[in-house]
Formats: sequence, C-alpha cells, structure tokens
Amino acid sequence: MATEVKLPELGDGIESGDVLEIFVSVGDVISKGQDIVEMETDKATVPVPASVGGKVTKIVVSEGDSVAIGGVLLEVEAEAGAAEPAPPAAAPAPQAKTPEAKPAATPEPKAETPPRAAPEKPAAPAPASAPAPASAPAPVQAPVAAASPAAPVAPASTNEIIPAGPAIRRFAREVGVDLSAVRGSGDAGRITREDVLAVVRQANQAARSTGNSAPASPAAESKSASSGQPSVAGDASSDDFGSVRVERMSKIRKTIARQMHTSWSTVPRVTNFDDADITDLERLRQSSKDDYAAQGLKLTTMPFLIKAVATALRHHPGINAVIDEENEQIIYKDYVNVGVAVDTDRGLVVPVMQNTDQRGIPEITRGLAEMAGKVRGGQFAVSDLRGGTFTISNLGAIGGQYSTPIVNVPEVAILLVGRSRKMPVVMPDDSIKPRLMMPLSLSYDHRLVDGGTAARFLNDVIGYLEAPSRLLLAL
Repeated sequence: MATEVKLPELGDGIESGDVLEIFVSVGDVISKGQDIVEMETDKATVPVPASVGGKVTKIVVSEGDSVAIGGVLLEVEAEAGAAEPAPPAAAPAPQAKTPEAKPAATPEPKAETPPRAAPEKPAAPAPASAPAPASAPAPVQAPVAAASPAAPVAPASTNEIIPAGPAIRRFAREVGVDLSAVRGSGDAGRITREDVLAVVRQANQAARSTGNSAPASPAAESKSASSGQPSVAGDASSDDFGSVRVERMSKIRKTIARQMHTSWSTVPRVTNFDDADITDLERLRQSSKDDYAAQGLKLTTMPFLIKAVATALRHHPGINAVIDEENEQIIYKDYVNVGVAVDTDRGLVVPVMQNTDQRGIPEITRGLAEMAGKVRGGQFAVSDLRGGTFTISNLGAIGGQYSTPIVNVPEVAILLVGRSRKMPVVMPDDSIKPRLMMPLSLSYDHRLVDGGTAARFLNDVIGYLEAPSRLLLAL
C-alpha cells in the first residue's frame, strides 16, 4: 500500500516552500532519512528527508512548484516490499510477481541490468507533458550533449552523485544548465562555477552561429506561453531591441522585495554620514593578523567594527529596540544580536550573530567566517537569520564609500561601512597628516530614533574604532 511523504515543518512562521530540485525518481528505492527534495523557503534552502523508506511509486510535485507545509511530495510502497529488490539474487523472484500487481510490466524486465535508468525513461516524459511550466525547462547543455538527447537522461537518474555543492547546483538551475552534461575541472572532478559558465558560453556561441539554434528553446517558449509565466531556469526570448532571458522570481527575491517595500513605505528614514580615523586600529590589525592566520583565520576590520557596534548598542537602548505598532509600544531588547549582510548569488542574506556584545575579537572573527561560509555555501538554516537587533552592511568589501542603506525592519537602524581610504587630516596641532579614514552611513527609523540619539550612538562607535584599546577593554 502506498504511503504519502509530506512536507514537514521547516521552521517557525514558514507556511510553504518552492521545490528547487528533486533527488529521486519513480522506481528508486529510498531509505528513511534520505534527502528526497531540496526546498527554498523565505531565505533558506533546506533538503527534505524521507519520513519512510520504500520504493517510489509516484512523484506528486515538480521543480518550481510551491508546496504548503503538510503537502504531499511523493508516494512510496511499504518498506517491506521495497527491501526485496536489494539482494541481486532475489531480484528475479519478486519481478515475477510484480507484473500481476502493477501495470508497469514492460519496463520492469528492462530494469534488471540498470535497476533505475529504465524506469526513469517512461517516468520522465509524463511530468514534462502535464506540469510543463514547473518542470526543468530545457536546460542549457553543451552543444555535444544536445546532439544526443539520451545522454543527459541517464545521469539525471543519479543526480545525487553529481559532484557539485548546493551553491553550484542552485547557480546551474538559475542559468538553466543540466549538471549531468558538465565535466568538472575541480578536485576529484568536482564541478565549479567556471565549469557551469563554460557550458553557458558554448551554448550561446552555438546559438549565435546557427541563428536560432536549440530546438529546446521553442519548446520552452511554447510551454511558457501556454502557462502564462516563465520557467524556473529562464527562457530565451527577445523583445523589440534584441534577445532577453526571462526568469521566474525566486522565493528569496520575493522576500527581499517584500521586505524592502515594507521598509520603504513604513519607515521615515534619515541617514547620518561620518568618518572614523582607523589609522591606529589598522596598525593593531597588521601586527596581529599573522597570529590569526596561524589559526586559519583572516583578520579584517569587520570584527572590530562589529564589536564597536555591539558595545555601543548596550549604551543606547533606543537603537537596540523595535516598534510594536499594533499595541502602540516600544520593545527594548536586553540582548544584542548583530546581523551582517552577506552578498550571495541569490541576493542579500543577513545571518545573525547571537549575543555579540559578550564576544571577544577572536570569537567574532571565527563566527563571522563561519557565517559567511554557511551562507555562501547555501548551508544555513532559517534559525541563523532570526533574532537580529541591528544590521551592518559592508559596502567596502565591494567598493564605494557612502550610501543610504534601507532599515531592515523591524529593526530601527542599520550601519553601512564603505571602503577605507587615506585622506589628509588636520591634526590638533594644525599639522596635516595622511590618515586612514573609514566612511560610515547610519540610517535610522525617525519614528523612534531622533537625530541626537543617532549622532551620539555613531560617535560612540567612532570612539571605539579610533581608540582600539578602549574597544578591547570595554565593559
């Protein structure tokens, strides 16, 4: 008897998720706890394990589908029946019974030599013809793979053994590349971002040389036309001025857009600009970076800035608060959790460092490296993004000096740091010296934070940065 595998709870406040990738196929034998699909929620991408083991008899969802919590993902046979195909010697015996109980009598004998490739071939066209917009829409392949349509089908049945990490898999989906047709150039044949881009370049060159090459593109366009919306990976098309590529907005981009619109439409934002003289701090950093490098850590100015902000927040509770409009009250947070905006291929993600004010520079440095690695590798959880009381955005890592960052609601302030540069500064003795200056932009919600409060807070942050000994000894 078939058992339904449903989408479990993915975190507080999460009501649904989008199917990014399906790891199994009809006919596969799965075990309890094995990852079966990858889901994208508001900001996190999480694999979903099977709640039961057995043989997959039906896949209910397709890539790109939005599934509510508790929705059915697939159906499997009872684990007892699924255990029979495991021993090779016992495989022929159950197959004699299978044709009587199942309509799929023809494909089963073919499956004896390659146990999974054969059942997939009849299963793959079925979802492609019915829920065409949600299925993978004619992914971009190298010109050689396009010549033989059977080639990508076989590796697709063993998708879990493709040597690519979550971030590369996500990037491949976004640009429409089938990883089964990509040869990895990394260690042990691991697929890198450059390998995916190389396939895209080859496909583009082939398209230019043949004018309107890939026969899959018209099919994808017809699928999009019939559904009224673009596919997940993106459809090649054109407008009055040239070629364009249409992509469905990802769930994380929808969340970012909704959050930014809420902030823009509800927060009367003001931005203060200032500079911090970090000449002495840079001297201290340079003298300590080798000690950190010996432990595998890269010491930048960010840990010092995070520590300065966290320490200043303790003395300015009006910045470390939220507005509860519904109950007409202000909630002051006794804890200090600083979020750091990380730029990823999917958009800005803000992981949160808990109890930042209680951490020292070494612990902040280590935590910052771990957070950035998890986010860029797509291995973070929803819990890593919750509980923030203040946000720091580092524009200097990319370039630029000042900006007007948007407050990350429900927080009431955000600090943007630009790229430090040497500037001539008039010293107290009227001499002019080159000093390393860090540009800072503090945006705040003027409903709660007044200009004086914001200025005093920013002055405290600057004071800690300009006197690193105060920062290291701060209470």
